[in-house]
Amino acid sequence: MFELIKEDMTVTDKNILETYSNLFEGLSFSNKIELIERLTKSIKSNKSKENSFYKSFGAFSSEKSAEEIVSDIKANRNFKNKEIKF
Repeated sequence: MFELIKEDMTVTDKNILETYSNLFEGLSFSNKIELIERLTKSIKSNKSKENSFYKSFGAFSSEKSAEEIVSDIKANRNFKNKEIKF
């Protein structure tokens, strides 16, 4: 699986990973474990955010037709006649 990901990476992505990898070499064992945990959490949270985004589609439900909803919105709009002085 990781080999497929490596093949799809751009040169820039490879350079970024190489740079971070060199930075991580100086970390202690416990700091590396903490970093792995945080990266894992960020991957999981990205998936849940993406899922909640897609779940929001179709969240509004109504028995009214689209035309009725539009006419209701237009009928309930309020405008203020306010003079703007320059």
